[in-house]
Amino acid sequence: MGVQHISNRYGRQSGTWSRRGLLAALGAVPAGAALAGCGSSADASAAPDGKGATASAKSATRKATIAVTPADGTTKADFSSPVRVTVTDGTLASVRVTGNDGSTLAGTLNAARTRWTSAGNPYSGTKYTVTAIPEDGTARTATFTTKSPGETFVGYFTPEADSTSGVGMPVSINFTHAVSDRAAVQKAITVTAEPAVEIVGHWFSDTRLDFRPETYWAPGTKITLGLRLKDVQGADGVYGVQSKDVTFHIGRAQISTVDLATKEMTVRRDGSVIATYPVSGGDSDHTTWSGIMVISERFKQTRMESSTVGLGDEYDIPDVPHAQRLTTSGTFVHGNYWASTSVFGHKNTSHGCVGLRDAKGANDTSVDGYTFYDSSMLGDVVIVKNSGEKTVEASNGLNGWNLSWADWKAGSALR
Repeated sequence: MGVQHISNRYGRQSGTWSRRGLLAALGAVPAGAALAGCGSSADASAAPDGKGATASAKSATRKATIAVTPADGTTKADFSSPVRVTVTDGTLASVRVTGNDGSTLAGTLNAARTRWTSAGNPYSGTKYTVTAIPEDGTARTATFTTKSPGETFVGYFTPEADSTSGVGMPVSINFTHAVSDRAAVQKAITVTAEPAVEIVGHWFSDTRLDFRPETYWAPGTKITLGLRLKDVQGADGVYGVQSKDVTFHIGRAQISTVDLATKEMTVRRDGSVIATYPVSGGDSDHTTWSGIMVISERFKQTRMESSTVGLGDEYDIPDVPHAQRLTTSGTFVHGNYWASTSVFGHKNTSHGCVGLRDAKGANDTSVDGYTFYDSSMLGDVVIVKNSGEKTVEASNGLNGWNLSWADWKAGSALR
């Protein structure tokens, strides 16, 4: 018949649905397009309820979280612990901690770059800004302020900064508060020398710490004292306040030996004798300390009265010329204008000092007292022998050289 009759639009023939017509009626697509649209299980994230999202997809939307210790906004933070910065859901690219005093706190990252710790503690009474940058590149900042210490202490040092002293001058530090944690305080103090030499600290008391090498300093030595006492707890609730470096210099080597048997003082400079002086030392009732002593103070003129050294009213001289202190207890080498010239070199008549012939007014350049004073400096060594008295205590003045090196080192808190 040529033309087949189709009874309806969905391809039904003779009451039967064709397969192609059925697929079209159900809205299906050709087989090739369906495969192309077929994906892996990761595509389940496109589901409207989001239940198919993977861990990696969630992680991609997270931001790094930064935590700072002390916490952001703290106004009375502790200054005895390091600053710490930690990150979760990321790693740290860099951390910077700066104080309002211009200081910065150095620190290090752990191997995983998730934690930064400052190398030292923050200073007291300082406002800090912490800037932490995670690897995602978005900087985070936090601020905190450390509390101020309650009671404080400082260390007064000898010699003076930038001064030049003799070869016997120790570095002596006197603290304004008794120190109970000697190791912590001594650890915060360094004394170095050029040329280099071993230098050890020795505690004479809970307020005095001296430093010296085994033998006298070499002439020309440069000494550097480093004080890092700020916020170091020297005693319960008592903190240091100093953070500074100072330098001193050592001049020529002048060592004078007083022999009270011969009543003569021999002065050697850099190993050569430059002068000898007739002297008078302490009499039998007021013997002069023996041993190694260091000039610690110098006065062109000064008043000396016996009551200050426990000798009642035996003397009061208002204008003693050319006085140089050897002990805290009152021993000096000084000029003497009131004794007969015949005394010097022949008799020991003093109350314990070493006297040289001098003139009233301290201006006569021809007398021994003036000449010796003019040739001396702080830190010069004066050795007294044959005085009939025992060796001076090492703590009585700057006289630690009377201790053996082993005994000196035994007085260190860092043994």
